[in-house]
Amino acid sequence: MTHQGLIAKFLRFAAVGGVGFLVDAGTLLLLISAGTGPFVARIVSIALAMLVTWRLNRAFTFGASTGSQTSEGARYVLVALGVAGLNYLIYAAILLLVPACPPVLATGIASVLSMLVSYAGYGRFAFRRA
Repeated sequence: MTHQGLIAKFLRFAAVGGVGFLVDAGTLLLLISAGTGPFVARIVSIALAMLVTWRLNRAFTFGASTGSQTSEGARYVLVALGVAGLNYLIYAAILLLVPACPPVLATGIASVLSMLVSYAGYGRFAFRRA
């Protein structure tokens, strides 16, 4: 792939990540406003964002892998769970170290920091070609 092709792919990935962030942050805010604690709310919001980004990354960023959607989905979940764990640890650390930090800001920081890990994992493992 050319340098320009790699940049275009990463920009598509970033756009999908932006949609995922909106789903994540929007769900987080809705759940918190409904009385759910910020730590439990984030688990739900990450799960929903994970589903949305898998489908969008498959359609717009990486394309379908050369296996079944079931095996691709399982690989995606493995990468996403690892990245979600990293993302959640960063989020929780920010909230515990800086209690005045708004949860949505902590979500944004954690998401940006874990973005490169997820790009590599999805591109090299979840959506791999045989």
